[in-house]
Amino acid sequence: MQDQAPPATADVAAGSIPAAADPSSLDVSSQLPPGMDRLDVMMGNTDSLALTKMGFAHLVQNADVVGLFAFLVMAVMSILVWYYILYNGLKLAAVKIRGQKLINDFWDAATPRDAIARLKEEPELEPFSKIALDAAFAAEHHSDALGGRMAEALSRHEFIDRAVRSGVQREAARFESGLTLLASVGSTAPFVGLFGTVWGIYHALISIGREGEATLDVVAGPVGEALIMTCIGLGVAIPSVLAYNFFVRSNKALNARFAAFAHDLLDYFATGNRAGRGQRFGTRQHVPSTG
Repeated sequence: MQDQAPPATADVAAGSIPAAADPSSLDVSSQLPPGMDRLDVMMGNTDSLALTKMGFAHLVQNADVVGLFAFLVMAVMSILVWYYILYNGLKLAAVKIRGQKLINDFWDAATPRDAIARLKEEPELEPFSKIALDAAFAAEHHSDALGGRMAEALSRHEFIDRAVRSGVQREAARFESGLTLLASVGSTAPFVGLFGTVWGIYHALISIGREGEATLDVVAGPVGEALIMTCIGLGVAIPSVLAYNFFVRSNKALNARFAAFAHDLLDYFATGNRAGRGQRFGTRQHVPSTG
């Protein structure tokens, strides 16, 4: 009885079933995408390849005009947000460092002339010096106008008060620069990111309809685009909201310091003394005797 060859051997010899390729003979290691090995290629595993389509680089390379526009809008928002965060933060830090020292130097000056000379040395962005200069110039202007119609219409106290109020409002407004933008970005950036998310899901549905199946390699790219857009939107909105709340609180405290200093200036330039404090130039800690 003649021996028959095993079915598997006979099929391979006949060519109906291809012989397994020798892994050592496949020189594809240099052509594999990141995250895949030669075993993935041999086993037909496409999940590893699909995961490579979910990165930021794939988003930039494959996004359409609408997706790129949403990404650029959020990039511009982020740049403006961090610009105003740094700009306003540095201004507040400079005022906190220099403000109290300037006030002390102002009241420690031997004469009003020395105090005004000290104020004029301050940079343009220093607010306390500008408020004090407004009060000093208003007092000088009213003194020069004694006997005229302006002095008859407004008392010295009223004239200096108007100048000081105007100075406080001007300096307070300068520290509010960028707050509107921070509030706007904080409220709109999540929706811009959500728009990018919806657009990525729309692309995923189109890919599923085109391929006829919802495999990972079909939806990985669009879903990755959607997730990245969501993260960018939140990454822009969260710093905006936090910075807005911080600057609003800091500006309220700074405005209170402006008001207190302005009241002292009004008292001094209108009456020659800080009411309730007995303080003149060069005698910051002096209290007049009551005897």
